[in-house]
Amino acid sequence: MSTAAPWKQLILKALETNSNIKHSTYFQLATVAQDGRPSNRTVVFRGFQGDSDRIKINTDTRTRKIEELKHCPFAEICWYFTDSWEQFRINGRVDMIDETNSDPSKLQERERSWFASSATSKLQYVGAHPGLPYISEEPPPQVYIDPTSGPVSTFCLLVLDPYQVYSSQTIYSVNDATFYLTFVR
Repeated sequence: MSTAAPWKQLILKALETNSNIKHSTYFQLATVAQDGRPSNRTVVFRGFQGDSDRIKINTDTRTRKIEELKHCPFAEICWYFTDSWEQFRINGRVDMIDETNSDPSKLQERERSWFASSATSKLQYVGAHPGLPYISEEPPPQVYIDPTSGPVSTFCLLVLDPYQVYSSQTIYSVNDATFYLTFVR
């Protein structure tokens, strides 16, 4: 059994402290676009992979972030907890696990993430193309997903393997100077 990284314990504590706020499980994920410019969006924390410090994120294969991660597999998370005034920046390499992945254990992890998702969350993967406006006078078509079926083809599990973690949690103050933690693997 591996020992949890010190920063993981800080995040788990921040999640517990801020558990009364739904958005405490949301963070920003920044990637690099093919033109070299930053690209940022809000995603939902789906837990850690097993006992590791790897962070899980569910996404749609039709989103821009997939192409960006294929181009450059590195990303950074910025996670701010509003009640405790803590910020974590976590950068690392992202593993994309979609239906084409050939590793059976990764496909099992993808399936576990699918079944852990709510019915509402699952519907987004069979709906309109994300990022494109729905232009029609007709209401969007009703979609249905069999709750016993495995992941749809557009469902992708992203797993960020942290390399560097910066925490703005105050350690102590001396003469109004604030000191911060930085963890590097």
